[in-house]
Amino acid sequence: MNRATHPACNRIAVVFDFDETLIPDDSFKVLLSRFGFDPDTFKKERIQPLRGDNWDKYLARAYCLVQASKQLEKAEKITKEKLANLGKELRLIEGVPEMFDRLRDCAAQVNSDVELEFYLLTGGFAEIARNTSIAKHFRGIWGCEFSFDAEGEIEFIKSQMTHTEKTRYLFYISKGIDSENEKDLIYNYRDLPIEELHIPLNQMIYVGDGTSDIPCFTVVNEYHGIGIGIHKEDNHPTEWEARAEIAASQRVANIAPANYSENSELTRSLLLSVESICKQISLRQLSAGG
Repeated sequence: MNRATHPACNRIAVVFDFDETLIPDDSFKVLLSRFGFDPDTFKKERIQPLRGDNWDKYLARAYCLVQASKQLEKAEKITKEKLANLGKELRLIEGVPEMFDRLRDCAAQVNSDVELEFYLLTGGFAEIARNTSIAKHFRGIWGCEFSFDAEGEIEFIKSQMTHTEKTRYLFYISKGIDSENEKDLIYNYRDLPIEELHIPLNQMIYVGDGTSDIPCFTVVNEYHGIGIGIHKEDNHPTEWEARAEIAASQRVANIAPANYSENSELTRSLLLSVESICKQISLRQLSAGG
């Protein structure tokens, strides 16, 4: 190998947020409605008092949901099975089911050696996302996790996915998702040679809809990956930028309407991103004599 050139890794990671990125709704609000709670009232009367007492947002939501489930009749309780069924019924944003093969085909046309891997990071409950019709496409799905009692009812939150926690998983993906015993060492990214990385961060595309994704946009920008922002189709991109309070280090390559149909701006943005990284990989392979 010519050591004057960069080593080549033939993998690309496309990492998605979930709520309002792949589905048009907030899955927590959908969950509340499904179990007979008004989302606004639930937030005002149950969650906000805890937040006012300095509870973490995700812990407060999960705690209130557990307490609410305990007050329901046995047949109505929130269980693992019902969370899974909710995931199966969630609506997807237009074009999402076809998007995965479109991106794979794009990569194959540019460089047949490139492997495209998809990941999902959600601040919602992973049990819901894992049971959607598109879950089969993801090599890893992470989010807030419940523990369940013997009857399958939610009883406690065992892990959360905060805004900054998402960045931890970007490094985890980069090092390799099978490195369970090294989870506490993921931030030694800078000290690892590229040959030991599963996917370098500059070969990562992160797609998200707003505030919760800002830390991830910061990380991919720092390491020269690609960030793509999504806004609702009836909003203007400037509204998204103002709401998310994007700073210079957090800017994204493009902000596109939430539509993954074949000729949409979002699909074109994703295809160009995949194509760009594939060509960089091809150049590295060529310079290394590949």
